[in-house]
Amino acid sequence: MPPPSANAARPPSADGELVGEVAELLHTVARRLRRDAWSVLEPLGVTPAQLRALRTLESCGRPVRMSELADRLGVARRSATSVVDELGGRKLVERSDDPTDRRATAVAVIPAGRHLLAAVSRRRVESLATLAGGLSPSQLRQLRNLLRRLA
Repeated sequence: MPPPSANAARPPSADGELVGEVAELLHTVARRLRRDAWSVLEPLGVTPAQLRALRTLESCGRPVRMSELADRLGVARRSATSVVDELGGRKLVERSDDPTDRRATAVAVIPAGRHLLAAVSRRRVESLATLAGGLSPSQLRQLRNLLRRLA
């Protein structure tokens, strides 16, 4: 007979079914969140990759070298450059020479980019409020706490 700890690690069949159902529900919610995110971003003409780059740059609070941005985003430098080119074309970010290395370029969010971030944030909150509208504040806190444990 295996030690008790080995049995405790294996969920009974019913628990396995429950875990499977929870996983499927999480997947469904994730799909809905992605779809809702697109519905927020599309009218503003911004892609998720562009939004992520803008948020990353804004969180730095200073001009960032392209190599650092690529590292922070976890993408190839070429990909970061493409996104910055798109954002620069829309006048949401600005490139400048890096003061510590004239060969390098730094990029920063400019006021129009900050306005776009604020608009996305407002619309996203409205969208999420609609999604969670059927939950009480207590249920929302409970959901948050459970998701924190899973994350």
